[in-house]
Amino acid sequence: MRTSSDGVTVISILGEDYSIKAPAGQERTLQEATVMLRAALADTKKKFPTLIGDKLLVLAALNLCSQQIEAQQRHREELDRYQEQVNATVDVISRTIGQN
Repeated sequence: MRTSSDGVTVISILGEDYSIKAPAGQERTLQEATVMLRAALADTKKKFPTLIGDKLLVLAALNLCSQQIEAQQRHREELDRYQEQVNATVDVISRTIGQN
């Protein structure tokens, strides 16, 4: 991965170079995304050694999307749980104040 003076980063995925200009302040995110994609490709290749090219890339991308969906679901469940805790705390405070 290399970045030019105009902010365009060239990344190589499956032997193809891609020139990408990340929005200001997002260069690090692009680097991390590239590392994550390469790791997903390597992991997918280990599981399915006969896959090549676009099929490998699509399966790796689907796996990453699946992981993202699962993380969003866990996040939603955690938020719901925290909201329940906040509501219970507010109820206790309200009852306590009402008793005084």
